[in-house]
Amino acid sequence: MNKPEKQLTELEWELMNHIWAAEEEKVTVRDILERAYPDGGKAYTTIQTVMNTLVEKGFLSKEKIGLVNFYQPAKPREQVVQKEVGHFVHKVFRGSTPQFVKQFIDSSDLTREEIADLKRFIEAKESNIEEDPS
Repeated sequence: MNKPEKQLTELEWELMNHIWAAEEEKVTVRDILERAYPDGGKAYTTIQTVMNTLVEKGFLSKEKIGLVNFYQPAKPREQVVQKEVGHFVHKVFRGSTPQFVKQFIDSSDLTREEIADLKRFIEAKESNIEEDPS
């Protein structure tokens, strides 16, 4: 039996976005705490626990240098986003990307510029698809 894909919780996404955006290759709990919650919105131990959970889930790697744990992403953001979107489309739209896109378009207040961007994305994807040789 296949193990279910590990997914990120809302708080885990929040922390991972700060970690992916960090200029440093490796970050500490204190670094992320100061970036994400400069006004003290979360306790150090909460962030530490979540970051260690992210290590267990395979989203972060951890290296201890002296007394300090340094964390870095184990997966690029694009890969995690792609899996998350795929899981969502499978779960909510039974795997139908066109239905997902239609729902997105119907429920969004898109500007003309955003619609033009979407058209360009589709055209770029079309040009990258090889012609069917049959």
